[in-house]
Amino acid sequence: MKVTIFGIGYVGLVQAAALADVGHDVICVDVDADKIERLNRCEVSIYEPGLTRLVKENHEAGRLQFTSDAARGVEHSKIQFVAVGTPPDEDGSADLRHVIAVAESIATHMDGHRIIITKSTVPVGTADRIRSVVQASLVARGRPDLTFDVASNPEFLKEGSAVADFMKPDRIILGTDNEETEQVVRELYAPFSRNHDKIIIMDARSAEFTKYAANCMLATKISFMNEMANLAERLGADIEEVRRGIGSDPRIGYHFIYPGIGYGGSCFPKDVQALIHLAESAGFEPAVLKSVEARNKTQKTVLFDKIRQHFGDDLKGRTFALWGLAFKPNTDDMREAPSRVIMQALWEAGAHVRAFDPEAMGECRRLYGERVDLALVDSPEAALDGADALVIATEWKQFHAPDFDLMKSKLKHPVIFDGRNLFNPETVSRYGLRYYAIGRGKRMNDKHNLVSILREV
Repeated sequence: MKVTIFGIGYVGLVQAAALADVGHDVICVDVDADKIERLNRCEVSIYEPGLTRLVKENHEAGRLQFTSDAARGVEHSKIQFVAVGTPPDEDGSADLRHVIAVAESIATHMDGHRIIITKSTVPVGTADRIRSVVQASLVARGRPDLTFDVASNPEFLKEGSAVADFMKPDRIILGTDNEETEQVVRELYAPFSRNHDKIIIMDARSAEFTKYAANCMLATKISFMNEMANLAERLGADIEEVRRGIGSDPRIGYHFIYPGIGYGGSCFPKDVQALIHLAESAGFEPAVLKSVEARNKTQKTVLFDKIRQHFGDDLKGRTFALWGLAFKPNTDDMREAPSRVIMQALWEAGAHVRAFDPEAMGECRRLYGERVDLALVDSPEAALDGADALVIATEWKQFHAPDFDLMKSKLKHPVIFDGRNLFNPETVSRYGLRYYAIGRGKRMNDKHNLVSILREV
């Protein structure tokens, strides 16, 4: 089948490469001419395991094309995916300017029936708005006779495993009440739904809301677990033991209950904010969502608070090794990353940072340029050179089994501030290192302090 995808950011490019890989004829349209030129040379600017190979193989096979010519894209196929960005506006709402611009462009160039499918994360009611925009544009063109349909097909890709998620989806949500559109989409996604029918049909508004509800539910689990971690620390409990205990309940499960220093990335922060705004616009007070956002914002400062408690308020002139810059492993994405909050706090306190990340070094340079208080080094061990202490912000696999003897010999102070609970506290202690983690009960292990709290209760 022929497919057109407007927008070749993270979502659009993964979808385009995956669809082409199963044999579809895909053309991608983007207004960024430099990006188009790089992709036509098979240069992928984002890091996602397996993506560069898919782009290269399918582009060379002629199944994947890139262009900045919107007319060519609209002419290519009756299936028109909209996968452009919806960045947060100042009030937290999703900015739909790019989505509407694509809708108008499709209406301007279409010469026959088109199925417009929103892949972008958009507020509830966006399909209706696109329908109105396209209809008005067709009337203005003097072509009200042209037919079209608008459907919603939200994405559920996880950065770091997006290609695998697309190839083997848990579910494929389609919001439409049009039987022809349903059949076309079923045929399009048939290669990804062979074992059993993974396509769930609903109305467009419900499909749009499903995306927000899914991300906000996952964000809620993270913030809840972080809140429990903070409480466990004060009560002398170990949140890692608690996690195993509650995760064994199938109603809860182990996914997204790992305590840490908050969520980041391009989806959760933006989508929680957008749904809060949408709820308030509908006259509803989203108390839970607001608490989720507030906890996450506070959680990103927890590790710096531990640093300040250990070293005191005078951090000026100290140097901290930082392992991990990306908001999660297997990506170079630093959007809303906890590492950025930690670095900013250290810089404001007059400290220096020596940082390493397997994939996000280039993105860090792009964001911060050359700074005298930031050194980007080529290995985790090099980050330790001359550092007062180690801070861990991302749970990359290569950080899980370090040389603790080497670590102790390099650090001026034998102390680790671990925002991802990578190590067993007893193991670290045997190497003579002080270990601050998240919710591991260290602050209240002293029986006298715990008894004092119980008496107050």
